[in-house]
Amino acid sequence: MFSIYDSPEGARMSAGSFSRRELLRVGGLSLLGLSSFDLARLRAAESVDAASTARRRNSCIFIFLFGGPSHIDLWDMKPQAPVEIRGEFKPIATRVPGIQICEHLPRMAAQMDKLCLLRSMEHRMPVHGPACSEMFSGRPYFGPPVTDQARSEDWPSLASLTMRFAERRAALPPAVVLPWYIQFTGQDKRIAGQTGGRMGELNNPFLVQGDPSDEKFDVQGIRLAADMPVDRVRARRELLRQLEATLPRSLGGVPSVESFSNHVDTAFGMLGDLRANEAFRLERESPQSRARYGGGKFGQSLLLARRLVEAGVSLVTVNWDDESRAEKVSPFWDTHNHNFAALKDRLAPAFDASFAALVEDLAERGLLETTLIVVTGEFGRTPRIGQIVQNGMTEKTGRDHWPHAFTVLLAGGGVRGGQAYGETNSIGAFVKDRPVTPADLSATILHHLGIDAARNYWDEFQQVQQKLSAGHAIRDLG
Repeated sequence: MFSIYDSPEGARMSAGSFSRRELLRVGGLSLLGLSSFDLARLRAAESVDAASTARRRNSCIFIFLFGGPSHIDLWDMKPQAPVEIRGEFKPIATRVPGIQICEHLPRMAAQMDKLCLLRSMEHRMPVHGPACSEMFSGRPYFGPPVTDQARSEDWPSLASLTMRFAERRAALPPAVVLPWYIQFTGQDKRIAGQTGGRMGELNNPFLVQGDPSDEKFDVQGIRLAADMPVDRVRARRELLRQLEATLPRSLGGVPSVESFSNHVDTAFGMLGDLRANEAFRLERESPQSRARYGGGKFGQSLLLARRLVEAGVSLVTVNWDDESRAEKVSPFWDTHNHNFAALKDRLAPAFDASFAALVEDLAERGLLETTLIVVTGEFGRTPRIGQIVQNGMTEKTGRDHWPHAFTVLLAGGGVRGGQAYGETNSIGAFVKDRPVTPADLSATILHHLGIDAARNYWDEFQQVQQKLSAGHAIRDLG
């Protein structure tokens, strides 16, 4: 049987970090000296690299359900537990005998033969920002959990590690994040752990911000200004090449020029690549295809993720967003009050329809074997309804944060469908069998992408070499 460990690792490009101060040393130039490009004006000048599409390589779609979905109410139900544990929802049968999930996930239940319920994820961080950092980076949080917001000391995210170390395919950036960096309303910085952090912000993934369901949705920075002819773009690239040739290849032992050059090459490469430009154009999809994913921001973001994977992006991160941004107690999946109403009416139906559509669509297109889908939040919810462990605003109708046991959904990428991996105890509170840490999950994703988790990068905060992941890839998923 095919396994995510059967495919050979591709060649990997070595790159480094480049701080803002070092970037100024290059002359204060932006990557292009311009904001965007116009594909129509460049098609005649540049040809599509057909060789880059000849062989399908591994990709990952990383779906983050910000706030912490309730594992015990959705995909690790405990129907035999007391009512204050099991809650209001009933389990339903799935396509796989012996595996049940929540009654409000019927389309997911129909795709269960393609899914793996990894029910044994665990860590020890009950605060949103640091917990998000642990799941995005695969590293235990570096300091006390006193803020949700990003800091320069943050561990680099998987998306940033992929941006820097993944094999370059065609013209697209290796890692894309959409439709936003997650952030709480009222806070002035994004949630921790989503970018390059201590590896350097130059390694941030390519952010596609906005609402893909909006008919006016447009990726910023992809149209060449009217006064910017193609010849001028080429002249600027040549000037940058000459400048790069005069600089030392590293600063303090860190390969900085290569990192800068890789980003420039990616940006310029996108100028003439038909597939790179077309990947962002959701209007190319049929009305039936768009309706299949659902008309909201989440569904259309998943559809865009599928298009980006088809075009050769290694890692696409889709961060959940919804209209609850201004909610003070229970925004997103953070169900401190009205847990069951929020799941039933707002969260589960939208997720169910869009996620099932993605899995089904990838399978129909022959992309599921090479595309690993990962669905997670930063933690689960308390086994007992109304139990307060971290947030004093938790009400009798809600569930508080719970990192000690929760579920990650996996599909594709050689992972065997129709299985529940690992097990929690009778009330879903602690892991009984085959525990998995964020580090192990990160190592598994990196391995699937052909990135050596044992290689090093330079940690600008601690001034030492760090491994990409301290975990161990999960070997028995296939």
